[in-house]
This record gives sequence, C-alpha cells and structure tokens, in this order.
Amino acid sequence: MNKSELIKALSDECVLPVEEASVVVNTFFESMKQSLSEDNRVEIRGLGSFKLKQYEGYTGRNPKTGQTVSVAPKRLPFFRAGKELKDYLNEE
Repeated sequence: MNKSELIKALSDECVLPVEEASVVVNTFFESMKQSLSEDNRVEIRGLGSFKLKQYEGYTGRNPKTGQTVSVAPKRLPFFRAGKELKDYLNEE
C-alpha cells in the first residue's frame, strides 16, 4: 500500500472527501517526522514503534573501483513491529 492508496482507503472508510483524507494522512506523517527529528520515539499501539539510530562514520570501499571512501555519520529511522502485529501476521 502506498500513500495515495492509504488516503483512498481512509476516504472510503470514513466517508471523507479525498482532500480531507489527504490532510489527515499528511498531518499524521509530518507529526511522525517532526517527532523523530527531535529524537523522540513514535509508538503506535498494535503496529509498532519508530526510533532513530545513530551510526558513526567509517571508512568504506567502493566495490566497483576499490577506492576507499569516507562515510559520514548518519541517523536512520528504525521500525520495530509490535507484538499484536507479529501475532496477526503469524496466525495459522
């Protein structure tokens, strides 16, 4: 499912105009991004949690040329699925 499909599903489920559903989804995503950018954890009960992981810089190697390259430190989002989602996906 992509963002436009999520907007369409919200619009259909809640009988909202697509424009209003779009505002809701965009607000939700922007709030999550803002919270993560402030180093806060985002937890959605029944789904899972998002947090930022800090990775240190290192010296890597370009596999094509073999040349060494410096990789800068970075922060990346990390998602951990919640128990309810895991159980749902593993039902038999």
